[in-house]
Amino acid sequence: FGFDLSKSHSLFGFNFPSVYNYYYLFVLCSLFVIFVCVRLQHSRIGRAWAAIREDEIAAKAMGINTRNVKLLAFAMGASFGGLSGAMFGTFQGFVSPESFTFWESIVVLACVVLGGMGHIPGVILGAVLLAVFPEFLRSTMGPLQNFIFGHQIVDTEVIRQLLYGLAMVLIMLYRSEGLWPSPKHEDKIAKIAKRAGKKPVRA
Repeated sequence: FGFDLSKSHSLFGFNFPSVYNYYYLFVLCSLFVIFVCVRLQHSRIGRAWAAIREDEIAAKAMGINTRNVKLLAFAMGASFGGLSGAMFGTFQGFVSPESFTFWESIVVLACVVLGGMGHIPGVILGAVLLAVFPEFLRSTMGPLQNFIFGHQIVDTEVIRQLLYGLAMVLIMLYRSEGLWPSPKHEDKIAKIAKRAGKKPVRA
């Protein structure tokens, strides 16, 4: 709309550099994507996606067009990926295959699994933890190794990869739903019944 994000702008006496402009744009786009995902999750399409995830044959038996619903899921994912890719390319000024390595896919998968699959706040929690975790390792593991051994034995990047793998294994073994899983249908019914002052009936 004629607004150049690559230049500094002044608003109400405050100067916003180019990096700040892109940062606020990224935050707004992230909030927009979260809003759309939450609305989709609680819509008829979202319930159809959940039914297909649980049992595709049962979902098809209930009259859900599984092919079209799965194609819609792929299209929504591709649209969000296209939005983020356009923003990334604009911010970086170039797009290179070296920017999208296999390790980046591992980090994204770890965010989803660690936070909680199918739960948007859980995924955000996982992303925040895995964004803070490398900085914590970088600031502590190097000086700690120098203090104990006099020099750095294992590179911080290798330690991070080992701990990522260990965290994934522990999550799969002891908390497969993630740190903040989505509430189950039975829990929602029990909560509603508790608010109404009734004892939930279990089959």
